[in-house]
Amino acid sequence: MCDRDCSRGRGWLGWLPLPEPRPSVSCGPWVDLSHPLSKLVPRAAVFPEPSFRRVKSLPEDPFNVTEMQMVVHIGTHVDAPRHFFMDGPAFHEIPLDRLNGQGVVVSVTGKSADQAIEPGDFGAAATDIRPGDIVALLTGWSEHSSTHAYHDHPHVSPAAAQWLVERGVKLLACDLPTPDLPIPHRPPGYDWPAHHILLSRGILISENVTGLAQLANQRVEFVFLALNIEDSDGAPARVMARPILDQASRQ
Repeated sequence: MCDRDCSRGRGWLGWLPLPEPRPSVSCGPWVDLSHPLSKLVPRAAVFPEPSFRRVKSLPEDPFNVTEMQMVVHIGTHVDAPRHFFMDGPAFHEIPLDRLNGQGVVVSVTGKSADQAIEPGDFGAAATDIRPGDIVALLTGWSEHSSTHAYHDHPHVSPAAAQWLVERGVKLLACDLPTPDLPIPHRPPGYDWPAHHILLSRGILISENVTGLAQLANQRVEFVFLALNIEDSDGAPARVMARPILDQASRQ
């Protein structure tokens, strides 16, 4: 007989369609939205601490060589659909146009640790969210990234995740360790609804971004330079963004 776990890891529904890309006219410099990789990088306690060590060192050796060992879901990274769906794409199968493009930085800095980000918070954004956009959530929580408070954070409600699906966005980035409920508040049997709703439709998720405040409530161009790891469920990423002119509002 089959129990309820037989369906676990299934449910990939396919990529949402994307509109034709719009040309971007930059009006500011690139901003780095990534935490530097180190032992201090933000990570959930369930994941091991990353390791960095020199296996070759000058002047004893003719060159320096660093070895890195880490889980792909710590620090600034991008989740592939394979993270929750074995029938979904792994990281090497993600099209490049899903990892870059225009979008908005939505400020929801008034949320406390026990509050959900709801559809109305997106609807009140100073900049319109359009089909094919990348949406970055500025909660201000990256300021706590080196403290225990970072892991007791606001979260994206299932209704808000579904709202993003209905708007046809292609990636959700957040300055949080996860868009789902923080670990201390998860009830028994918790099933990561935000991850399931978004990743099932190919809306990628980037966690542990930082530096969003300088781009708050602006249209920007994003680039998620994630490592192309074969068969992986995620990848560490150097994330950058720069402000752009809103061509649509000028037409």
